[in-house]
Amino acid sequence: MNASESSCCGCTGDTKRAEHDPAYRRALWIVVLLNLGFGLIEIVGGFFADSQALKADALDFVGDGTISLFGLIALGWVPRARARIALAQGIFLGALGLGVIGFAVWRAMNAVAPEAELMGGLGIVALIVNVSAALVLSRFKEGDANVRAIWLFSRNDAVANIAVIGAAALVAWTGKAWPDLAVAGVIALLFLHSAWEIIRGARTELREVA
Repeated sequence: MNASESSCCGCTGDTKRAEHDPAYRRALWIVVLLNLGFGLIEIVGGFFADSQALKADALDFVGDGTISLFGLIALGWVPRARARIALAQGIFLGALGLGVIGFAVWRAMNAVAPEAELMGGLGIVALIVNVSAALVLSRFKEGDANVRAIWLFSRNDAVANIAVIGAAALVAWTGKAWPDLAVAGVIALLFLHSAWEIIRGARTELREVA
């Protein structure tokens, strides 16, 4: 990655520190367990609450946990393999974003207001889980594309959870489904933005090691 790209995304750093630091491996395991565990809980809650935003957020949790696990496995790999893993992470996140947008559009044709109290409660718990994961990873947010991918996922989760809580409040106030669908769309856009950043960084690193 050249200097201009590094300054643009604010993600330069010492890759070797993350690759060989046992504390980083422990942090990744914590993030994997938090994301996969709560993701399964939230997706069930999303169906009970009939909330597209919760379902989108749950997909984000499960995706983050899976991708963090791949990041953990890839820590000892050569730079080319790590960049390829990051590229796959970006493509996967982009596919999630497109899928959420498509489902939200379809759902808008048969919109039903979700259960606001359950939606808000799960949003608050999700925010606590994501802030915990982000704090665990905060000292490792600098590094190569693979390290940045994991950090971006955790950061975006916390932002998305705040949006889910706000949408629950609006649903309770208006009795309408549009805040839930709008936040599902916002989460999808976060997916697509991060996917672009990750894919761009991974492709740059692949060119550098070619």
